[in-house]
Amino acid sequence: MKLSNHSSVPVYTISGSSTSRPLPEWLARKRKRSLKNDAEYANRIELLQDFEFEEASQCVRVSDDGDWVMSTGARVLYAFQLSHMAACTRQVKMADVLRVGTYKPQIHTHYLPHLSLSYARHTTSLNTTFLLLSSDYSKSIHLQSDRSIEIHTPAGCHYTTRLPRYGRDLQYDRRSAETLIPAVGINENGMGEVFRLNLEHGRYMKAYEVDVGGDDLSSVGGGALQGGINTGAVNTAAVAEESHNLLAFGTSLGTVEFWDPRSRRRAATLQQSVLENSFDGRAEISALQFDRSGLGLATGSSTGLIHLYDLRSPKPLLKKDQGYGYPIHTILYLTSGASSRRQVAEPKILSADKRIIKIWDPQDGSPWTSVEPAVDLNCVARCKDSGMLLTANEGRQQHSFFIPQLGPAPKWCSFLDNLVEEMAEDVNDPHSFTSQKAGEVYDNHKFLTTAQLEQLNLSHLIGTTSLLRPYMHGYFVAQRLYEEAKLIADPFVWEEERSKRIKEKIDNERESRIRGNKKVAVKVNRRLAEKMLERQEKAGRRKAKRVLEKGGDDDMVDDSIGDNDMQEREATSILGDPRFAKLFQDTDFTIDETSREFQMLNPSTKPTVEDQQKLQRRLTAVEEEALEETNSSISGASDDEPEITTKATGRISSSSYKKSGHRSQQPQVQISSSRAPHRTKDRSFGDRADRVKVDRPSTGTVVGEREITFAPERKGKKAANAEKPPRKKTEGRRSASGNVFRQM
Repeated sequence: MKLSNHSSVPVYTISGSSTSRPLPEWLARKRKRSLKNDAEYANRIELLQDFEFEEASQCVRVSDDGDWVMSTGARVLYAFQLSHMAACTRQVKMADVLRVGTYKPQIHTHYLPHLSLSYARHTTSLNTTFLLLSSDYSKSIHLQSDRSIEIHTPAGCHYTTRLPRYGRDLQYDRRSAETLIPAVGINENGMGEVFRLNLEHGRYMKAYEVDVGGDDLSSVGGGALQGGINTGAVNTAAVAEESHNLLAFGTSLGTVEFWDPRSRRRAATLQQSVLENSFDGRAEISALQFDRSGLGLATGSSTGLIHLYDLRSPKPLLKKDQGYGYPIHTILYLTSGASSRRQVAEPKILSADKRIIKIWDPQDGSPWTSVEPAVDLNCVARCKDSGMLLTANEGRQQHSFFIPQLGPAPKWCSFLDNLVEEMAEDVNDPHSFTSQKAGEVYDNHKFLTTAQLEQLNLSHLIGTTSLLRPYMHGYFVAQRLYEEAKLIADPFVWEEERSKRIKEKIDNERESRIRGNKKVAVKVNRRLAEKMLERQEKAGRRKAKRVLEKGGDDDMVDDSIGDNDMQEREATSILGDPRFAKLFQDTDFTIDETSREFQMLNPSTKPTVEDQQKLQRRLTAVEEEALEETNSSISGASDDEPEITTKATGRISSSSYKKSGHRSQQPQVQISSSRAPHRTKDRSFGDRADRVKVDRPSTGTVVGEREITFAPERKGKKAANAEKPPRKKTEGRRSASGNVFRQM
């Protein structure tokens, strides 16, 4: 991977003959051990597997979905003239090798997401050009040099048909499903022809007759019958398929004829000025291309001139010279699709001959960038909505160029963006196009998307200057340029920034003031934080005292740590440790100093006034349940029982509870027997709760002659037993009539 152009718009050569030395396979295998020490060969990048042909490649096309690349080429047939000595020593000299022709033309199809060759296929004759009819590689039509048309599918060659005369170009009209083949020579009427092969009906339709010069000796193409030296021909064709679907045909006379496919009639003829040339006497049309709107047309001539036309005017808007005088074979309008972000503010035009590829501005013709490979070019294709260019060229390896400012790397080789960035940052790399130091490439830069650039009115800089560096889905902009553009777009931002800085300066001055009492800025556990801060201050004073005793030198102080110092350091570390930040911020970590556990661990800590107000005893869950049942059955409570003062919260204070004459709450064990119990006055809260509880079915089991239960007796039984005279119970004596079965 090398930098081919060191201008403001750099061009990187990813693969090709200029990146690494093309070695034959047998030589590479032989020198396998020695090549591992060759830095140039070891650092090569093989973008696609076997993206090459034995001798040369003729044409390359990228599918509409961007996942497939198809290219055609051929091998060379060599004849060896070996002497007896050379045959014995197996040494071959270049003088003994003769190139006699091509052999085994091939079709290579690469699957880009896998960066590998999908399949290779041989054909019977050399391919002139081809088109992909589907969005992928599955349907393709090929124009062969033996005057035949081949239709290929993944299974192989599907159909082959012959042409009346040799074809020069190939175009496909999607609306009528017709393949247009401009041909050489004239028909019986003295007109050139563009053959129409209808793929829906499977037959040839009536051809378009284009004026290429008659067969008389007085006309421009006079005496130029088929096979002659100056034979008239229709060289190229173009279809405005994204707009009005007008057909354009370029001839050897230097004219462009426009045909309407609906009426199949000639709509207009564009006559270019005849450029006299010492070699052929006229400039032929060798390339045509419509823009997306259909109103612009670019023509390329055989003398290396490009003309830009508006279809509403016969005069050219711009004339551009390629510079080398070779025929133009490729013209492309470099515009991005509607579904992707815009890479260039204004559309650029790519023009290529066999020597150089140029990209320039269609407004004034100013050059934008260019690349000149070491071999001749035959065809150029662009990966959709990206900065990747693929070529078919003479030589073993096919070329691939990457222009970062034209667009991002395709998704199947997105790693190229990182490689380009690393090359730009490496100051030791001689191919780096920047003079900045390492690590300063994106310092003081701001990343902006295309929408943000439009808000700042900087979208006109995209693709025109080096102030914007494309990266991923946006651009890097210099911080100074960003601030100036933001100030122009929003004039009030300066006042807001000024007031913000003044406020920050005032806050800093307030924090630097000397305060008498230090306050701990915590939300919870303030008492604990103050205690830790006090320990820290004591440790500082103790250390200062030791320093003074040693003569004022910190190095002479003993570093031995005592128990007190260890506690003080732990307190300091807790206050400054972010792991314990929630201890002083989150209310869930609040220390309850009124709890029994805290009182046992810290007996000397005196609760505050607020804590003393919270020291009132809280009811247990059993007491709260009993209190709720008591309130629900007010009618069952006795009138002579002392009232208990309750607060609005439903809790009973300990002082009121003691004044009522009750004992401490304990579970009461009641023994039921056949004898009627003696009615006594309730003395505890539990007795009162047992009396007022609602009747519940007994779930206990009888064991022997007694039943031990915590459930209160039902009111009905108590009322019945109250009418009977009480019996005197003898202490320590078991009653013989205490059998519970007698009362059932």
